[in-house]
Amino acid sequence: MNKSPNIVILTGAGISAESGLETFRGSDGTWNKYKVEDVATPEAFARSPRLVNDFYNERRRDAAKARPNKAHLALATLEKHFPDSFLLVTQNVDNLHEKAGSRNVLHMHGTLNHVLCLSCHERAEWKGDVTEESICPHCHAKAKLRPDIVWFGEIPFHMEQIEKALAEADIFAAIGTSGVVYPAAGFVVLAQQAGAECFELNLAANPNSYSLFDEIISGPATKTVPDFANMLLKKYGK
Repeated sequence: MNKSPNIVILTGAGISAESGLETFRGSDGTWNKYKVEDVATPEAFARSPRLVNDFYNERRRDAAKARPNKAHLALATLEKHFPDSFLLVTQNVDNLHEKAGSRNVLHMHGTLNHVLCLSCHERAEWKGDVTEESICPHCHAKAKLRPDIVWFGEIPFHMEQIEKALAEADIFAAIGTSGVVYPAAGFVVLAQQAGAECFELNLAANPNSYSLFDEIISGPATKTVPDFANMLLKKYGK
C-alpha cells in the first residue's frame, strides 16, 4: 500500500453552483448584480449596515436551503480515507462541505453561520437574519453584529495554517475557483515549490492555468470531482 499523500484542496464558488448557489465572477454571478463597494467592504457596513445585512441575510437563507452535491460528497469521502493528511480550504461562506460530512475544513473567507460583534469582538454562531434589533450573545450589545465574512481589504483567515499545509503538500487541487483573487490565487505556486502535483478542476480552464498546473480537468464539478477523488483512492490503494 502506498504512503498516504498530504492533500490540500482549495474550493471556490464553482463547487456550490450545482447546489443552486450563485458564483461571484461568472456571467450571472453576484458581482454582476451588486457593487462590491456597496456590500462587501468595512466602509459599506459603516455607511449602511442594513443594506449589507440584508445582502448577507439573503445569502444565509439560500445557503441554509442548499444541499451538498456529488462534488462535496466526494471530497468528504476522500477525507475519510486520508484522515490525517487531508486539508480542505474553502473560499465559500456556505457550509455545504460540513453538510456533506467534511470535518477538516478551513473557511478562509469566513462563514455565514457566524457573526462578529463590533463591541466585544467575540464571534458567535448565528442561524437567522441579522437586524438592528439583533443582540450579541456575549456582551448583549444591540445593533453591533456584522457577518463574520472577510471583506475586500481584510486579511483572510487561517493563512499561517494554510501556508504550512501547502509547504508540505504532495497533491494540490483547486476546484471551482477563478484563480484571480489573492492570496488564494498564489496557493498553486506555494504547492509547486513544495513539489506537489497540482490539478485544476473547473467548468472551463482559466487561461493562465496551463503554466501553473500539472493537469487541467474541465467539466461540471459533480462529474470531475468524484472522478478525481476515485483516481486518488485507486492510486493510493484506498
